[in-house]
Amino acid sequence: MKALTRRTKGFTLIEVLVALAIVAITLAAGLKAAGALTSNAERLLQTSAAQWCAENQLTELRLSKQFPGAGEIEFSCNQMGRDYLGRLSVRPTPNPNFRAVDAQVASAEGVPLLSLSTIVSRY
Repeated sequence: MKALTRRTKGFTLIEVLVALAIVAITLAAGLKAAGALTSNAERLLQTSAAQWCAENQLTELRLSKQFPGAGEIEFSCNQMGRDYLGRLSVRPTPNPNFRAVDAQVASAEGVPLLSLSTIVSRY
């Protein structure tokens, strides 16, 4: 008489647990990547808005047709519904007909976001 061999169909408990562990690790990595993308998008939004603030102030300085005196000028601006704080630092250059201007922009909480520099001429 032949010995009866028992054939099972399906997966063992170990195989199911290994598959679940792989899926859990993959989902955790996906969530971490999604979180990184979200924070990068937020950072890009803040940096772009801060750059607009700085460029607006530097453009206003150039369009005023007045030669700026050395010193610091505080400003604030609102871009895309968010408030930003800024400072223009005007410094003399070796050529008296030019001024170096640095614009620093920070978030409303004071976190530095951006720094732009330019040269403004007397004429």
